[in-house]
Amino acid sequence: MSILVTPQTKILVQGITGDFGGRHAKLSLDYGTQVVAGVTPGKGGQFFEHAGHKVPIFNSVADAARETGATVSAIFVPPPFAGDAILEGVAAGLELAVAITEGIPVKDMIRVKRAMQGSRTRLVGPNCPGVVTPGTGEGSKGGCRIGIAPGYIHKKGRVGVVSRSGTLTYEAVFQLTSKGIGQSTCVGIGGDPVNGTSHLDVIKLFNDDPETVGVIMIGEIGGSAEVEAARWIREHCKKPVAGFIAGSTAPAGRRMGHAGAVIGGAEDTAAAKIAVFQECGIEVAATPSDMADALIRAAAQAGVKLS
Repeated sequence: MSILVTPQTKILVQGITGDFGGRHAKLSLDYGTQVVAGVTPGKGGQFFEHAGHKVPIFNSVADAARETGATVSAIFVPPPFAGDAILEGVAAGLELAVAITEGIPVKDMIRVKRAMQGSRTRLVGPNCPGVVTPGTGEGSKGGCRIGIAPGYIHKKGRVGVVSRSGTLTYEAVFQLTSKGIGQSTCVGIGGDPVNGTSHLDVIKLFNDDPETVGVIMIGEIGGSAEVEAARWIREHCKKPVAGFIAGSTAPAGRRMGHAGAVIGGAEDTAAAKIAVFQECGIEVAATPSDMADALIRAAAQAGVKLS
């Protein structure tokens, strides 16, 4: 089973007429994703055409959702306007907004988070690679690809992946697929300091999914999200979990890559997070190349078959 999205989920793309949004809309269509609408203000009534697909473009998210039944938005809107793009999806009552945009001002995201309180819309991101539920076709096609992740590296299966880093998400997925181990859903939650869905949120969804039997959780320096998730796993999660923390060599006070990847206190370091992972029974990968093997070790200790 998948979490968040299924191959039947209908997607709209905000920013579909931009170069970046259009390119990834095409890749999602090639993957078999149900991209049913695009949204670009002022271009309503036009069509986004690709490989036999003719996707209608609307001026607003509300119009797109009402006319097509789309319940999820992929947001490829430039940073100055991306916060409002998220809120447009909230106002339209979407179930999920996946914000790919990097560089949204923190003050905008604080405003967005406050405005989203009590809404039915879940936010994944911003500054994230998105969500992939692999399909059963060749190259995992026939699934649901929202964002920028390469679809062909995925394989339908029973392992969940959650990560702050896009590239480390792809690395973990490729390692699993190379070993014949498929994924239920892969969620990139993004590396910004103010985001929507957390590690813990995704871990809870995987824990409740009867067909997800193991999880890889990837974090990095900065913040306390990984620690909160690890402590919840120790108390509540019965499934094997492997973890990796990036940034072991990062100096304190210097931002490394992601806006949220900065050591601000003693518990923000990679070493501190790794120690908590170990205390909580999470099998820690020593290097990025060890992530799939770490889960295999954890599954063997728990007597769980991953594939």
